[in-house]
Amino acid sequence: MPRQSRRVVITGTGTVTPFGLGTTALWEGLCAGGSRIAPCRTFDFSGFPTPYVAQVADELFDVKNVVPKSYRKATKVMARDIELAVGAAHEAFAESGIQTKAHETGTLTIPPGRFGCHIGAGLIAAEENELTSAFATSLGADGAFDIGRWGNEGMKNLTPLWMLKYLPNMLACHVTIIHDCQGPSNTITCAEASSLLSIGESMRVIGRGDADACVSGGAESKTNLMGAMRQLYAKRLATTAPGEDPATVVRPFAPDAKGCVPGEGGGILILEAMETAQARGAKPLAELAGFGASQSFCPDTLGVEPEADGQGIRDAIEAALEDAGMKPGEIDAIVPFGTGVPMLDAAERAAMTAVFGERVARIPLITLAPALGNAGAGNGAIAAAVAVRALVEQTLPARVNTTGAAGLDADACPARSAKLGAILVFTPSLGGQNAAAILRRIA
Repeated sequence: MPRQSRRVVITGTGTVTPFGLGTTALWEGLCAGGSRIAPCRTFDFSGFPTPYVAQVADELFDVKNVVPKSYRKATKVMARDIELAVGAAHEAFAESGIQTKAHETGTLTIPPGRFGCHIGAGLIAAEENELTSAFATSLGADGAFDIGRWGNEGMKNLTPLWMLKYLPNMLACHVTIIHDCQGPSNTITCAEASSLLSIGESMRVIGRGDADACVSGGAESKTNLMGAMRQLYAKRLATTAPGEDPATVVRPFAPDAKGCVPGEGGGILILEAMETAQARGAKPLAELAGFGASQSFCPDTLGVEPEADGQGIRDAIEAALEDAGMKPGEIDAIVPFGTGVPMLDAAERAAMTAVFGERVARIPLITLAPALGNAGAGNGAIAAAVAVRALVEQTLPARVNTTGAAGLDADACPARSAKLGAILVFTPSLGGQNAAAILRRIA
């Protein structure tokens, strides 16, 4: 039975991805079978197993264009992750038709005290130029780093507000200030599961009546030296040959899959109580029907190596189904993490097979990593936004690269029409946290 009687619906989606600003740009890129994986433009990645990343081009997104004029000065203390969240929120509010403080004119649609915010974040990487300029003044006589000089001199070369750019809660902080969301607020930092866990948190807050609406999702940029290093040590990076076509590197669930590439992106959903949306005359895009979360028992205790049998992922999926009051046979498509990292793919495959049995081979998968790479904390919300659009359009976007994914409907194919009533989105993570959500069509 569902855990809450108050229905929660999605009235707006917003994304910032390598395809550009907005869910429409993302959707059109995916349906066309495009990929935005390419050589890194901002750093020399030649020392890594692959020089490829999936970045958001400067000409496609500038945070100054999506904040009120009175707030543009604050963009100076926004790390890339914050910018992505702010941009995605701007798009989500625009699609929802909700008026907030950001509009500077008009009547507020929902009282600020009834509007919550839950945005997932990753381990934000400090800008290398800022750190190295401070480190350069912290060297001892022997030319080595001197912790004493760092404390006395080096740190003084960081800007006074330096720390405010890199606190994980600053994603939600800026979004709530811009839109004046004064309801329950939280930040979840559980790696790739962060944004889907945040969406689940918003669902519960609305469901128990503590808010009428929430802005929810997550964002992260891994297209930096620290982000790539973390992915390398986590055994996530693909190894590519010189001159290899970057668009073909990531191959989820393929027998020759070899890993993923760093990505960046953000996704935000506007969640509302059904009665709140109806009262303002809004047409919901989809219903957030169920949510589940779990913790895997990872053999290495760090979550680098997931459970081979996918039990933790299975637990989250089954919890979401129970929460929605649905059976596995009612799921029409699945958006998995699907990174092309063999050990992760194997755990996800095992979990899906355990839940759906032989029918898993006939449930189409929507795979995003071949186009977007691994956007960390942004993954789950971007996936949810794609699932919403698929339900609205009754269309499955194209898949690329994968061949020979025996037992799964994951091989490359063009976009196609489909009868979609409910879509499962799930995301495991580095650290072992798992989240799953079921989005249902509203006829």
